[in-house]
Amino acid sequence: MLAFSSGGRTLARRAMTTLLAEIDAIASDAGAAGSAVSFYDYGSHTAWSCRGDRWFHAASTIKVAVLVGLFAAVEEGRFALADRLHVRNRFLGAHDGRAYAIPTSRDADGEVQAAVGKLMRIGVLAEHMIATSSNLATNLLLDLVGVEAAREALRTLGVAAGVELVRGVEDEAAHAAGLDNRVTADGLVAVFRLIEERRAFSAEASGAMLEILRKQAFRSGIPAGVPEGVRSNAGFAHKTGEMSTVTHDAGIVYLPERPPYVVSILTEWAPGGTNHRRETVARLSRAVYEHVAGLAP
Repeated sequence: MLAFSSGGRTLARRAMTTLLAEIDAIASDAGAAGSAVSFYDYGSHTAWSCRGDRWFHAASTIKVAVLVGLFAAVEEGRFALADRLHVRNRFLGAHDGRAYAIPTSRDADGEVQAAVGKLMRIGVLAEHMIATSSNLATNLLLDLVGVEAAREALRTLGVAAGVELVRGVEDEAAHAAGLDNRVTADGLVAVFRLIEERRAFSAEASGAMLEILRKQAFRSGIPAGVPEGVRSNAGFAHKTGEMSTVTHDAGIVYLPERPPYVVSILTEWAPGGTNHRRETVARLSRAVYEHVAGLAP
């Protein structure tokens, strides 16, 4: 599905068709089983998406939804980011209720794993969840907030149609039963727009969320697609997601001397497929950058 709007300005159909063709060519050339790209440009007030309503396994991009749920609870006064939380590695499965743990080999952040049995501040856990994609931090925060409370926050904010949060990460029994977190490219763009536009929470809370998202340590996707000469002066508030069958990146690109744009790039792959998945996301990011850079402010 192809969607486009430009807030009253006309974007040439030729440019739209060219971008779509380029995205499909990049994905096809890399051997991707599926792809979706969506963006919103604040400079031209242009929204565009290619298969933006197609569902993908969320992988770690779902952690942005957990972050939204966390800050919704903070805004409600349920707890504060400075509060301390006991670090444990035992969770109940969403499908069968059986206990499971996050294997160290399945967590990108050893610091939280090393803190089991100790206390960590909630705000610090949030940083680990996003910056280094800690699975253990994610499940601790989701347990604290509650899955249904986080889902309700997404519904209240009007983005539940494109973000489906149903369980913690690494819940293999739930995955085997077909119970997975899912996202669409349009859904992730909507979430990042809420944060950037300070429409979800207070300006202070929104700023804190963006500061956490700016600390993303994995930068081989969207940032790598921005030309090096521009990238050094640009900023990125984003979240990656990767597992055996998907590689994603979504977030906000702050370009020098220009309003930012929000972009979501989702790709699906056959198990054990190409080793060029991150490079493909970067190439798709470059295609979007070149298109957005040519839009009139």
